[in-house]
Amino acid sequence: MEERDTETVFVETSARLHFGVLDLRGARGRWFGGIGASASTPTLLVSASPSPTLIVEGDDADRAGEYARQFLTYYQIRSGGLVRVHRALPCHAGLGSGTQLALSVACALAELHGISADARELARAVGRARRSAIGTWTFAGGGLVVEGGRRPDRDVCGPLLARVPFPLTWRCVVAVPEGKPGISGADEADAFARLPPPSERDVERVAHLVLMALLPALADVDLEAFGHALTEIQETTGRWFAPEQGGTFAPGQSGELVRHMREWGAPGVGQSSWGPAVYGIVDGEDAALRLTDHVRQLLGARGSVYEGPFRADGARVWRGTAPT
Repeated sequence: MEERDTETVFVETSARLHFGVLDLRGARGRWFGGIGASASTPTLLVSASPSPTLIVEGDDADRAGEYARQFLTYYQIRSGGLVRVHRALPCHAGLGSGTQLALSVACALAELHGISADARELARAVGRARRSAIGTWTFAGGGLVVEGGRRPDRDVCGPLLARVPFPLTWRCVVAVPEGKPGISGADEADAFARLPPPSERDVERVAHLVLMALLPALADVDLEAFGHALTEIQETTGRWFAPEQGGTFAPGQSGELVRHMREWGAPGVGQSSWGPAVYGIVDGEDAALRLTDHVRQLLGARGSVYEGPFRADGARVWRGTAPT
């Protein structure tokens, strides 16, 4: 009988969808905050196995190596590990590839070296959650998450305010058109610094929509009301980013896809973070497959399309072998 590998740690997680920012004003002492969720696909797969030195292989190895070094330095670990990125998320597409890779590498190394740390501590070890904490909280668990933003004088992940499961029949179609990558890293920090603060009325409107429309609609399994609230949140916050983004949605096919998915029957539509990834939310597999077909026909070979339910749990961690 084949001997089972008990030394290699695997971590699998999925794309983060960012539904909107709560506050760019910071008048209440907290910045950003937001709402989001994990789609079931695309997914990322990382492994770590014993090694006296740090070795990093596979997709997106440069970024993975930087996160691994940050983790080992943070915990003052002198040995290393063989880190492999078996499957990476699309980079700079609005799907949280940096945070999910960083947390997956950190989680795999933590398990390998016997370190107990939750997602917030892992994020701090690898320098994530300095603005949005949505990716940290979707790594930790499923459902729709709401996070309360961070205080500018503290290097602490924004607190989780709510986690509400999605109905099992709701499905999400994610489209990533080819085109200009979304803003990230130092360019993103510069873009935020240049953005004019939104009006207090807008910020209050978004908070009201989240608390009294979006969350109650999800709890009531009312997709039409959920979609109406989400679409308004997207349009409002999209205008906040328009001076740097070039419009309410990213230039190119992103805005066109959002408009078409609404026309094709998706009650909830929007762009994830800076894009170019966009999404449509529908009820039932048949509706999701129809929407997927429409999007694929529009994109052709100029992008990727993913379809499935929202993720009901966080990252999956196990020892053994990679899934086939």
